[in-house]
Amino acid sequence: MLDAIVWAAWIVSAAVFAWMLWDFAKINLKYGEDTLISSREGVDDLFGDSNTTNAASGS
Repeated sequence: MLDAIVWAAWIVSAAVFAWMLWDFAKINLKYGEDTLISSREGVDDLFGDSNTTNAASGS
């Protein structure tokens, strides 16, 4: 029984690794290196640019 669990764990591990490689290749082909390594401090790109004021600044 323990051998089956060990084999299942290795199969799941290999599947996750294969998925990571596939996702890497897919994303690498879709986006350029400039896009993948660019970032802006303090901006959450999931929600877009928001023009909120900082409460600590008193504005």
